[in-house]
Amino acid sequence: MEADLKYKLEQLHQRVDALKDQINTEEATKNAFVMPFIQILGYDIFNPTEVIPEFIADIGTKKGEKVDYVIKNNGEPILIIECKHWKESPNAHNSQLHRYYHVSKSRFGVLTNGHIYNFYADLEKPNIMDDKPFFTLDLSNLKETSLKILENFTKNGYNLESILDSAEALKYIKAIRVEFEKELQEPSDEIVRLLVNRFFDKTLTASRLATFKDYTKKAFSNSINDSINFRLKNALNINETIPSKQEQENESIDENSEVPKFITTEEEIEGSQIIKAILREKLPANRIAFRDTQSYFGILLDDNNRKPICRLHFNSANKYLELFHNGKDSGEKKLLSSLEEIYNFKNELLTTIKNYE
Repeated sequence: MEADLKYKLEQLHQRVDALKDQINTEEATKNAFVMPFIQILGYDIFNPTEVIPEFIADIGTKKGEKVDYVIKNNGEPILIIECKHWKESPNAHNSQLHRYYHVSKSRFGVLTNGHIYNFYADLEKPNIMDDKPFFTLDLSNLKETSLKILENFTKNGYNLESILDSAEALKYIKAIRVEFEKELQEPSDEIVRLLVNRFFDKTLTASRLATFKDYTKKAFSNSINDSINFRLKNALNINETIPSKQEQENESIDENSEVPKFITTEEEIEGSQIIKAILREKLPANRIAFRDTQSYFGILLDDNNRKPICRLHFNSANKYLELFHNGKDSGEKKLLSSLEEIYNFKNELLTTIKNYE
């Protein structure tokens, strides 16, 4: 079920990318993007007992207020959906959904722009929608955990208890993560005192606290960088290689610097795994080498800098795949709207290997 759900959502994402520039209205967004999403969940958009469009939700003195969609399962409303134009942020209009939720019998509300879906519940106060979503589904970044949650909203897999059991955990895990990331960027006095008091017996004066705050920030940065690179090596099953002295000087982490020179991201790991899967058609794993640098993530043949296979440029808003099928000195950058598009350049990657052989 999960694999089938992922495949259908990936197809929908490709549809969104292909059509979005031609979608000029909110109504068109609903028809082109949101209705197919409802179908993917297993609900019959042509059956008014399952999917009710333009559902009237009178709110106090306001009559004729309409919800874009109400989804029913076994006759019970389980989900209300409010849609916005695909160019609009799905985080900017939840006050309208909040009003609809108040008069709805549904336990869950969704605010979407057709490619990002924010799921809300009433974890704080009964029948009053929370200000923040407990779950966000981004069609451009499908994760296994997201798919498992979404399965509970499908027609055949709807499970209220399972959703409620996980919703609170998801909500507060997300909140804790936000606070944790704030601490990583700028450690608070409280967290510095908590850590330092475990090993420093002297009084923490203001000047010492400031010094330890700087040390804490550097320790966090170095620890995260080491952890990510360790995960990269394990994920790709790379045999650790010893770089040259010049490479160490150019690319190693300066332990005294405030922030590491580079951090291997999850997207770089995922992208390199896709490339490895393509190359394994022609190469054994031990001939495929990976090297992260400040400006790009490189994939090399035989760990040889003179044999670049491709490079991932993921350090800016736009992501590019640099190819070398026309020669190692004539790299050609290709814009990627999603990581899956790397598969479109299979022939170029295999041609590069053939040229070196």
